[in-house]
Amino acid sequence: MKQANSLCSDTPDFTRLILFNFYLKIWNVTHLFLYLLKEMKNVMGRKNIKIEFRYDGSRYYGFQRQPKKITIQGEIEKILRIVTKEEINLISAGRTDRGVHANHQVSNFYTSSNIPIEKYKYLLTRALPNDIDILSVEEVNENFNARHNAKMREYIYIISWKKNPFEARLCKFVKEKIIAEKLEKIFSDFVGVHDFKNFRLSDCVSKVTIREIYQIEVKYFGDSKIKIYIKGSAFLKSQVRIMVGTALEIYYGRLPENHIKIMLTDFTREYKKNLVEPEGLYLNKIEY
Repeated sequence: MKQANSLCSDTPDFTRLILFNFYLKIWNVTHLFLYLLKEMKNVMGRKNIKIEFRYDGSRYYGFQRQPKKITIQGEIEKILRIVTKEEINLISAGRTDRGVHANHQVSNFYTSSNIPIEKYKYLLTRALPNDIDILSVEEVNENFNARHNAKMREYIYIISWKKNPFEARLCKFVKEKIIAEKLEKIFSDFVGVHDFKNFRLSDCVSKVTIREIYQIEVKYFGDSKIKIYIKGSAFLKSQVRIMVGTALEIYYGRLPENHIKIMLTDFTREYKKNLVEPEGLYLNKIEY
């Protein structure tokens, strides 16, 4: 025994250091393996859930989650956290501004909860306020992404020349009837692939400003309204509102007819952003 202790005490410091590092590496590898095993179990048991919904955005500070403010994303995530007992992060096709509505919005989220898919719609519908309506809930492929997989987004903007206090939060009012054909011709300059750098607000964080507009139509809706349909690949922050505002300024003769073409090609100066009211704007359709 005495001899063994003597051998141990005679062991060089660097040998003990090597042994310590060896056991430390084994400990680290073991814990890394256990962590990866846990993560694999979580991923294997994880579901990707797609929800389609619509909302009246009048009383919300936009779609995107914001601290201490009521938003569409915040309200839905709050309910999902309670239901799943997990942190939930919605991935969504569009982020509407404050006061903007949606006839069709698409989001997805990941969860390891065992709640049956068919119960989500019931639970969300019961818990959410009446101005948010869940249209459908389904489990989708693990790789589905509501934002990146969207091939087309359509917005509509509603303008009325008949004042109605019960529609004040749902459309823009003007004093005189708008000639749909004349306005549609002005909008035609937007169609195609363009750099929309001049059609976004200063707080827009998108690094790429090139977007494609597939089609713009202006149609009469009833006897006192028009709907402007704008289809595109994707849109910058407030881009649609600035597009509509600029087209209306040209329509009323307050800007020259070639102003849209100039803003799409001249990036040497700052242009005034003619932003229309949010009330008339709706995210109308998402296609995949």
